[in-house]
Amino acid sequence: MRSYEQIEAAYEALLARKNIPLEGEGNGVYERWAYPVLTREHVPPFWTTDPDPARNPFMMQRLGVNAVFNSGALLLDGKFTLVARVEGADRKSFFAVAQSDSGVDGFRFWDYPVVLPDTCPEETNVYDMRLTQHEDGYIYGVFCSESHDPDSADLSAAVAQAGIVRTKDLKTWERLPNLVTLRSPQQRNVLLHPQFVNRQYAFYTRPMDGFIETGSGGGIGFGLCPDITHAVLDEERMTSMRRYHTITEAKNGAGAVPIRTDRGFIHIAHGVRNTAAGLRYVIYAFATALDDPARVIAEPGGYLIAPMGAERVGDVGNVVFTNGAIAAPDGRVYIYYASSDTRLHVATTTVERLCDYVFSTPPDALRSADCVRQRCAFIERNLATLRRGAQEKP
Repeated sequence: MRSYEQIEAAYEALLARKNIPLEGEGNGVYERWAYPVLTREHVPPFWTTDPDPARNPFMMQRLGVNAVFNSGALLLDGKFTLVARVEGADRKSFFAVAQSDSGVDGFRFWDYPVVLPDTCPEETNVYDMRLTQHEDGYIYGVFCSESHDPDSADLSAAVAQAGIVRTKDLKTWERLPNLVTLRSPQQRNVLLHPQFVNRQYAFYTRPMDGFIETGSGGGIGFGLCPDITHAVLDEERMTSMRRYHTITEAKNGAGAVPIRTDRGFIHIAHGVRNTAAGLRYVIYAFATALDDPARVIAEPGGYLIAPMGAERVGDVGNVVFTNGAIAAPDGRVYIYYASSDTRLHVATTTVERLCDYVFSTPPDALRSADCVRQRCAFIERNLATLRRGAQEKP
């Protein structure tokens, strides 16, 4: 039986472990890293285990943690800062702040989880906060506020709304009324754009007819409202669309805050398709115009990140999901993505590489015959380049 001191020593050793990039695991767009940046083992031992031997002679976990995953992300006072979803052994999720100097390892949670104002008595669960440093001076968190469907006798039937909070320091939070969208009865995966658009607050949404089913929701929506303290979207204009037999066939949703570049806003989102083994989540990218953040100007075909190896295994298998990325001042980009609703990873790239990927990768040709023609033309051009290079060699 371990003592509390041994538990604490193992925890400190985990936080001190240096992460390393995985050689040969990338695709030229980004690097994966060997170790997850947050797992349930990263929570402080005093969150789960009473250190007093009189009260806890066997050093049991009294309040267990099941998983640490989907995380909002930003730079705060020079530190890489995550607001992660922590799921207790009781299945309820809450938010907690973890910080690192490097962005790839050494993430340490603050002593206490985030305490949100409890203003919605019907709310049972909260999760997947997207963090936006807005030009109005506030940091906004938009998250899923889940409650039981009062019109259903099914205990698994739920209602999803977009909760909104704001803060200046991630310590004191103000709860605002939930987002209201007149187009759709439920909302998840809602993201606030970091800048005013036409002097209004701009939201990326995911219209849904039900808690799981998108129904008539055609993709990622975009809407404006003048007052975020009573956010109502009268209209949702569709941006990145769902399409048959693509990675977004079942649904798609906004992920990280759009990264502003000189060519457009780069979005890192998730797409879902149905398979015989269940839903498969991947991460994809697209770009919208600087003068119109709802207008898609580039959308590479296929996924940016898909679950690989051990990432496929967890509470909800074959899933990668992101709701946070950090574009650092030096041009590096840190994409924080969860695998299988269990743990949080990081992939690193640069703004330059992301721009090249988004604007130079061919779009999805949508039909097998057209995809073959697209690939054959690509191969023909590449072989010509190789032959020309061989002829030019001395």
